[in-house]
Amino acid sequence: MRIAVYCSSSPTIDSKFIDLSFELGAAIADAGADLVSGGGHISSMGAISRGARSKGGKTIGIIPQKLVDIEFADHDSDELVVVDSMRTRKGKIEELADAFIALPGGLGTLEELIEIWVGRYLGFHNKPIVILDPYGVYKKLHELVIDLEEQKFVKPGMRELVLWATTVEETMQFIKSHNAK
Repeated sequence: MRIAVYCSSSPTIDSKFIDLSFELGAAIADAGADLVSGGGHISSMGAISRGARSKGGKTIGIIPQKLVDIEFADHDSDELVVVDSMRTRKGKIEELADAFIALPGGLGTLEELIEIWVGRYLGFHNKPIVILDPYGVYKKLHELVIDLEEQKFVKPGMRELVLWATTVEETMQFIKSHNAK
């Protein structure tokens, strides 16, 4: 199994998010899964890969050449796939992954999460999606989706297509149980 994680590459975030990323990466490896990430070596993105490798996990990074050129690439990845654009990167991550986890992140993380979530809703895939948010970063997003549903912009049930989790254990158990079906 391969698990993709969407997360921050900001070097200025609180260290608790870096620690969470490392813990999740280690848990992915402990579950016998490979990690698919955005291929960066800094912030949460780097921490998740280091966490997976600390437990002997395989890491696959997908990164656009433009980011490699600015020395952003995780050259310690077991496999580093260099692509031509962010769009190609997202498609390759979706193709390789059997499950998706979104950690707290910025607009890029939100873009990836929303795209994979809509893809599941439209039936382009049936892979599990988890929003792992122990610190409430996505609380307002959750409230927004509820409000959009109440105003009939979002159909009922779309919110339930993702698990809103607060622990690494809950996240991994959900993915494990979904893939056992």
